[in-house]
Amino acid sequence: MPLRLVKRLARDWFLVGMIAAVVLAALFPDFGRTGGAMHADVVANIGIFLVFLLYGLGLPLANLKAGVLQWRLHLVVQTFTFGVFPLLWLLLDSLGGRWLPADLSLGFLYLCAVPSTISSSVAMTGLARGNVAAAIFNASLSSLLGVVFTPLIVSLLATTTGQSIPLGEAIMKLAGMLLLPLVIGQLLRPVIGGWFARYRRYTNGFDRFFILVLVYASFCDSVHSGLFTNYGGGMLAVTFAGVALILAVVLSLTTFVARRLGFAKEDEIAAVFCGSKKTLASGVPMARLVFGAHPALGLIVLPLMFYHQLQLLVCSVVAERYASRPQGS
Repeated sequence: MPLRLVKRLARDWFLVGMIAAVVLAALFPDFGRTGGAMHADVVANIGIFLVFLLYGLGLPLANLKAGVLQWRLHLVVQTFTFGVFPLLWLLLDSLGGRWLPADLSLGFLYLCAVPSTISSSVAMTGLARGNVAAAIFNASLSSLLGVVFTPLIVSLLATTTGQSIPLGEAIMKLAGMLLLPLVIGQLLRPVIGGWFARYRRYTNGFDRFFILVLVYASFCDSVHSGLFTNYGGGMLAVTFAGVALILAVVLSLTTFVARRLGFAKEDEIAAVFCGSKKTLASGVPMARLVFGAHPALGLIVLPLMFYHQLQLLVCSVVAERYASRPQGS
């Protein structure tokens, strides 16, 4: 099993890219920091808009109709995404938050507030032979709800870390930079949707590449503010342990709740994968909109970066186990 995980990591260029982005930020922080030669704020705004415009072009709303009426499944997934996760953060923060840097605690809160991811939730559900239509619906709904719920949750709970955000301003930024391009993309689908589908393989990597650019810029600000000089390797170990604990608890809870509610196995799979995932693709751009030029933005998104990679590794193993069950069960 460890060898298989190592091979999986070796094939993941995105993980290698994130490590490279952090290393480059440590070596050349002045270029990518706010006010630097890269003009990170302008690059970020343009890139975020383009990423979500492409999401809108590629989102087939017609495919979601089959899953709309399964309200119990949708309620479970959205409750976990925007309810159970924040409550879990409150519990863990009350137990150990006092020993964490305030910005890292804020990062764990932000991890628990972001929406579910679309691509890997649907992919894992399909691999596990689950309810793909419901997974598409829930992951897409989660992204839309996150425009309001993510800044709302952070605004309500961040006071416990000694920090706060302007809620109304954050929601308006998210609506303008995330929701507007999604709507434009949907309106353009009847006109250029067929053309976009033919060339989609060339655009699929753009969102990941741009996330790497945002990770680099975020860490440039943090390195410039003393991220690596003020905190040692223990911070990375604590972050990894924290996200591993959160993932283990949520995977267990989603499985338990789905089975207690008597979900069919296909619906259980959708609930487990959609209810336990967190999006890096939307999370990093949202962080720049919610927190602005926060000097510790790199530290804030660190738990989300760790969680993203860990959820892919663990959930791929879980999906393979689901897929190995006999047909019809």
